[in-house]
Amino acid sequence: MTIRFGMVMDPIANIKPHKDSSLAMLLAAQKRGWSLHYMEPADLYLDQGVAKATTTDLKVFDDKDHWFELGDRHDVVLSDAVDVIVMRRDPPFDSEYIYNTYLLEAAEREGVLVCNKPQSLRDCNEKVFATQFPQCCPPVLVSADMARLKAFHKHHGDVIFKPLDGMGGSSIFRCKNDDANVSVILETLTQFGTCTIMAQRYIPEIVNGDKRILMVNGKPVSHALARIPSQGETRGNLAAGGSGVPMPLTDRERWITEQVGPALLERGLYFVGLDVIGDYLTEINVTSPTCIRELDAAHDLDIAGQFMDVIENLLAV
Repeated sequence: MTIRFGMVMDPIANIKPHKDSSLAMLLAAQKRGWSLHYMEPADLYLDQGVAKATTTDLKVFDDKDHWFELGDRHDVVLSDAVDVIVMRRDPPFDSEYIYNTYLLEAAEREGVLVCNKPQSLRDCNEKVFATQFPQCCPPVLVSADMARLKAFHKHHGDVIFKPLDGMGGSSIFRCKNDDANVSVILETLTQFGTCTIMAQRYIPEIVNGDKRILMVNGKPVSHALARIPSQGETRGNLAAGGSGVPMPLTDRERWITEQVGPALLERGLYFVGLDVIGDYLTEINVTSPTCIRELDAAHDLDIAGQFMDVIENLLAV
């Protein structure tokens, strides 16, 4: 089955090819003989309500020095030019991201398969979505009220405060029981009580890693990537200097995936990253989950290939 594979992503020239999950997906699609159609977010547009884009023909290579070649550009009606679009734009989840989902939703109405589903990209904030599974989460509060957030801190003593729209560990603060900076941190994060943030009880097991569990079609990959914080850090994010160590899933982690998996499928979220610290689910990443290449290399997996199988099956229905 020859499939016309579209991807919306940030500039391919700026990625880190040895660890980029979008490149892994493009390589897997190309390996199957599918044609690649590359789009950056600004290439999408609506014309009289019809979803269109400027697409670029693309070839990719598993080469850290030469990983792509761009071909001809085409102004197209998306439903005429591609069978599937995979949305891989990185956060921040701002107004422009939302507008992209509107454009992709128009393409979806016209018959294009969009993964992940645009409405679910809008609905499922990566931090708030996790709170729909309270049985899996640590004590958590989502609020803009500084008094309420301070009370949560006072009750739990050791707390993580973080914005709802960040990525890569940006603007995450740990406040211990005697932290004198709680007020100024909350003033900054909530913009004096006008911006909603998240508070989570600190999970000491972070020293053993913030584990990324990839979910393909509602099922977990066999191994997680434990992102170990660097010395003196409380954040395991690779973007914040953490180091990745592949590990098999524990029984508790498999139980968490069983709690979350059916809800992902109901929402058309076919490629998702769960973040788990210790026994607790902390985030559900739906926009552009990473760690494919690290896990593939460590355990001879083909995670992007699994995702292409899902796309092929969805298009065959």
